[in-house]
Amino acid sequence: MSHAAEGLTNISTKPKFHRGPPVPAEGENGLFSESWFAICPSYEVKPGAIVGKDFLDGRVVVYRDESGTAHVLSAYCCHVGADLAVGQVVDNNIECAFHHWQFNADGHCVKTGIGDPPPKGAGIYKFYTIEKYGLIWAFNGEEPWWQIPEFDIPESELSIDVRYDVPTMPVDPWVICANTPDWPHFKFVHKVEFDDSDPYSGYEFDNYSLKYTLEGRMDGGKGMEVRMHAGVYGTSMFCFQGDLGGQWYAMLAAFGMPRPGVTQNYFAICVEKGDDSPEQQQKNKQLQDNLFHFGKAFTGMDRPILHGIKFRPGYLTKADRALGRYLDILRDFPRSHPSADFIK
Repeated sequence: MSHAAEGLTNISTKPKFHRGPPVPAEGENGLFSESWFAICPSYEVKPGAIVGKDFLDGRVVVYRDESGTAHVLSAYCCHVGADLAVGQVVDNNIECAFHHWQFNADGHCVKTGIGDPPPKGAGIYKFYTIEKYGLIWAFNGEEPWWQIPEFDIPESELSIDVRYDVPTMPVDPWVICANTPDWPHFKFVHKVEFDDSDPYSGYEFDNYSLKYTLEGRMDGGKGMEVRMHAGVYGTSMFCFQGDLGGQWYAMLAAFGMPRPGVTQNYFAICVEKGDDSPEQQQKNKQLQDNLFHFGKAFTGMDRPILHGIKFRPGYLTKADRALGRYLDILRDFPRSHPSADFIK
């Protein structure tokens, strides 16, 4: 044997890397998952204002009609493409700043500034929109086939505080959602010791969500007791609710997608309003502050991993059964892009 060959490993003895079936990336083949995505907090859209936001692989605008109802529409005027975010609200319509074409809340062109009749079929894309838990959401798809979940306490009885989690994360929202069924990562990254050594039996799945109850203790089993009902819905939200010091709370991590491969996370922190006295308001604010810092700390533990991950399913074991089941949901998740001709 030559000296050059000494110490070389026989390549036939190297293990072969096993790749499981891939999960489509958002925007792959021009398609996105049919999910509710958070566009912006409600407080950002004042009456009479038009707010522009990047979304999917393009741009949208948000405004309120005279009743206060929020609407999400494609951002570019169908005349010559001006950004409607620099326009204004006139007579309940969005008016383009360039040539004063006007569009109603359904996206139809109802007037041109010069006085010519609107061309037949002229309009912009209208997303299915809902305002819930202090956020304005848009559904990607021809029509919603699943709904944002309800908490045990009606929304009308809640004090809701919405805050940005910054910076954005360089992954698709579903990658963050996949952390939830990955219960071993709670043990190693977040130092949660579960009461049940194999929580998989407590998971409930359907074709768009998973739900479970998390019971255990923080700090490797030596810290605060944790018991919460949690769930992932679609590809764009994680929520949990529980009891802390005798006070009910819920937190929603709502994911926006300003562009493929980027997630903007919002925390919607919900507590019961109570009697709305100054003392109650102060108590609520303190709990919301504590929950926000808890959420930030939890997210902060994941950030170094998520900022460098190249998510690709490989070898999975028995402990990964819940994660594997969620990945199957993701692989089968409906994908479309009906707004593609409008928002880019």
